[in-house]
Amino acid sequence: MAGRYTPRTVLAHLIQRRNQTYSEIVAEFVELGGTITERHLRRLASGERAGTTPQTRRTLQRMFGKPVEELLAPYVPEQAVEVAPAAASGRITTGNEMEVLDMAASRARAFALAAQTGLGSEAMEQVYDDVRHVAKAYPQRPLPEILGQLVETQDLVFALLESRQRPENLRQLYFLGGVTGGLLAKASHDLGNPHAALTQARTAFLCADNADHHGLRAWVRGLQSLVSYWAGNPHDSVRYAQLGAGYAEQANSTTSVWLPVSEARAWAALGNADATRAALQRAENAWSSVQNDDLDEMGGLCTFGRNRQLYYAADALAWLPGEVDTADQYSRQAVDAYTDQSHPEWAFGDAAGSQAAMAISRIASGELDGAADAIAPVLGLPAERRINGVVHSARRVHQALRQSGHGEDARELQEEIEMFTRTPMQTFPQ
Repeated sequence: MAGRYTPRTVLAHLIQRRNQTYSEIVAEFVELGGTITERHLRRLASGERAGTTPQTRRTLQRMFGKPVEELLAPYVPEQAVEVAPAAASGRITTGNEMEVLDMAASRARAFALAAQTGLGSEAMEQVYDDVRHVAKAYPQRPLPEILGQLVETQDLVFALLESRQRPENLRQLYFLGGVTGGLLAKASHDLGNPHAALTQARTAFLCADNADHHGLRAWVRGLQSLVSYWAGNPHDSVRYAQLGAGYAEQANSTTSVWLPVSEARAWAALGNADATRAALQRAENAWSSVQNDDLDEMGGLCTFGRNRQLYYAADALAWLPGEVDTADQYSRQAVDAYTDQSHPEWAFGDAAGSQAAMAISRIASGELDGAADAIAPVLGLPAERRINGVVHSARRVHQALRQSGHGEDARELQEEIEMFTRTPMQTFPQ
């Protein structure tokens, strides 16, 4: 039963008044369609954490009959706070059988992990599956849909690392901690917060060191290069890509392609055409020795395929006035590669970047109508898909129009781009 302590929040007071344990509250939470760990619930109740996903907010309100803002407010003992009755038990009437099955799977996972003092093979497989699921979903689904799950997954991995584990499990958990940290670095970047992104990346690299995983070290360096590139720091982007090159060479994973093509983009932003071409050639040559490692097997954002290589090359060459024809060739191939949304490598951000690169190459050729056609799918993206890189790509098209000498002829297109970039992505839509 809950101890009789002085609660810090209204939520803690209501849990205490119910005379239930936190594990019992979590079980009821799952039955109502939510997903939450006991550790997360305790941190909310103690006032240590205020961030919640829309699903968590809705479920808490159903359970306690009050808005989350009120539940997480400091508890004042003089308040006469009525305990909301527990939700009527019995049938779960969601009208969606798959949702019910997901709820049951979530509850089973929480039980399996909580029931062990040290992770067994089944529990470790479950944690791997959680991380793999987010890694695959990340490039294809809007960030608001997966951010809560990503944060919860990192929270779970860190909680397991902070508890007593068998030595043979530590390396695997540090590997998963590095992956989740890298994904959150990408999420921070996508939300336009490079400082938070690099902080997450440093922790991810520490985890990669503790896991002694060359492929993971190289992958994190690639993320740092990506963040620096879009933050307008191409010299740092080159540096991070070069720092990861040695690890990529030892891993022989797809990072050995990602790092040189990332370096190429940064050199192109600096106007160094020779270094750009040399880096692009190194990326192409690297395919001859690529062997997928366990990070590549995670899929999604954890691996680098041919489609992304085409996009990166198009993005790089679009910077260089002397490479208009080659940039157009690569951008056409990249746009074609991202046409099939059912393809495992499809990613809405890279698809948008490919369209922007095509628009820039067409502007350079004086094809303003073609440029408008190329950028149109990007400008039609809903707000939840307007991640930082997509917005910056659109701004590059705007800049190319200004510098083309045909800005007045494309005034309407410029205004559309300006309107697009003024509408930020909403992480937690109301």
